[in-house]
Amino acid sequence: MMNLNMGVNTGAWGLIAIAAINNCIGSLLVKQSRVVATDSSLVNLLSSPWFIAGLCTYGVNVVLYAKALEKLPVSVAYPVFAGMGFGILALAGGYFFGEKLGFNYWVGLGMIMTGIVVIAR
Repeated sequence: MMNLNMGVNTGAWGLIAIAAINNCIGSLLVKQSRVVATDSSLVNLLSSPWFIAGLCTYGVNVVLYAKALEKLPVSVAYPVFAGMGFGILALAGGYFFGEKLGFNYWVGLGMIMTGIVVIAR
């Protein structure tokens, strides 16, 4: 069984945090590719510099996440990564794209974060 001691795996948890932020950036870049799109064709999507940047960001994300998995169990690392990503992306989507998040969203996100704290202990 793997040791989840935060002190021992601080670097791995740091990679998870960076990967979550990086994943958020990739999602924002992909969203921007659709906001500025002149049409909805597949060619337009695949040739968009915003979309290509998003794909590259996701590629870096896979490397960061894989490195973290050298020290952490996937059953803990992924929920923490995903939960952090949800929270960060909600704030970023509101800031950059004016997306409105209702009360139910925040209650659900709070439940997810609570679950992550329980899982990571």
